[in-house]
Amino acid sequence: MPRSKKGRRAGPSKARSGVKGESGVSDDDLASDVLSHCSSASEATSVQDEAAEVVDEQTAQEETEDKLKQSIDDLADKSVKVRVCALESLRQAFSSRLLTDFLLERHFTVGDCLERSLRKGGGAEQAAAATLCSLLCVQVGGGAEGEKDFKTIGPVLGSILIDSCANLSARRSCARALGMCCYVSAAEDAEDLLKALAQLEGVFSSAYPLVGGALPTVQAGTPPLHTAALQAWALLTTLCPSSHLSTIVQHHLPRLQACLESSDVHFRIAVGETIALLYEMGRDIDQDYEYENRDALCEALKGLATDGNKHRAKNDRRKQRSIFREVLHYIENEDFSEERVRFGAEVLYIDCWVRRRIYEAFKDVLESGTLHHLQWNPLLRDVFGLGSPLILDTSVKSSKISRVERHLFNAAAFKARTKLRNKVRDKRADVM
Repeated sequence: MPRSKKGRRAGPSKARSGVKGESGVSDDDLASDVLSHCSSASEATSVQDEAAEVVDEQTAQEETEDKLKQSIDDLADKSVKVRVCALESLRQAFSSRLLTDFLLERHFTVGDCLERSLRKGGGAEQAAAATLCSLLCVQVGGGAEGEKDFKTIGPVLGSILIDSCANLSARRSCARALGMCCYVSAAEDAEDLLKALAQLEGVFSSAYPLVGGALPTVQAGTPPLHTAALQAWALLTTLCPSSHLSTIVQHHLPRLQACLESSDVHFRIAVGETIALLYEMGRDIDQDYEYENRDALCEALKGLATDGNKHRAKNDRRKQRSIFREVLHYIENEDFSEERVRFGAEVLYIDCWVRRRIYEAFKDVLESGTLHHLQWNPLLRDVFGLGSPLILDTSVKSSKISRVERHLFNAAAFKARTKLRNKVRDKRADVM
């Protein structure tokens, strides 16, 4: 029996070795047909997978837009809780992704709802609405539409900011929003720029020393408001023409120096950074610029750069020492510690105090979505001279340009943009 089984298996083994069977087709031809069938099946599966991915993306996009539409509808709800939740939902969406096309069709509706929340809402609602105003400006960008929006929303933000009876959290958010919205939407309008500068200055200057030289006693919870107003004001000073900057530097540097003795660490840090910013802009106007009380200023900065008071939080002391070492180093040696911000295949170089103040302002608004917007948002890419968004495939990613080339490109782009803005500054100087 075993032998007969072996005999019956002998026929098929010869057929596998290439001998034609009864059908007249060789094993090689059969194998070729099988491979061809598998290849066709694989291609069909690949096409189906790609189609499924496209459908999934479209479905996700539609679901996202439906949620956004619902949140926009909820901005007009009678319930305060529903409106505040809608504002928070939109804040997260606006900061995490670029929604320009979606908002261009609805930004008037959103703007009207935000104005209503600012005028009639409570403190929490006003604060959330002011933050969303900043994000709406960053999403939609400047231009004619942005200027129209600011003409409507700017006065409302300013009135809440200077209202001493308004909620402190709302005033703080309005200070940041006024600075960002004016920077984005009213950069070319000298009248709006000067008005915003005056409103912000009127808030933080209440922390300036009194006639006798002593710092005033401020209300509890006020230092964060002073900090936000000072940072927003510093952002807007980067738009001022040289003739106006000279007056700003001469007036504010001595008073800011006195504020270095403030008891609030965050306000002290904001003051130190603003001093460095004004010093840098003063040197831009005149390369030989020197602050007349430079030695006393450096002594005060050295004290803060080596501050070891145990009654202050460890993290606060560490951050304060780090910032004031940089400020002192710049004023003494005109040397700035360059910062690199990596996003995608690109690098943004922060190589001066002006650039840092602008970047920090956008970062405060966009939070965790900053890198995404740097990569895709035309407004931010224009502000930092990054050009059009880069669309890189796999082959391009594998042959990225060198770090030095990126640095030179970014520096050249920023320099070209600065020259262009200086021309606009000269035009505004006549108005100021």
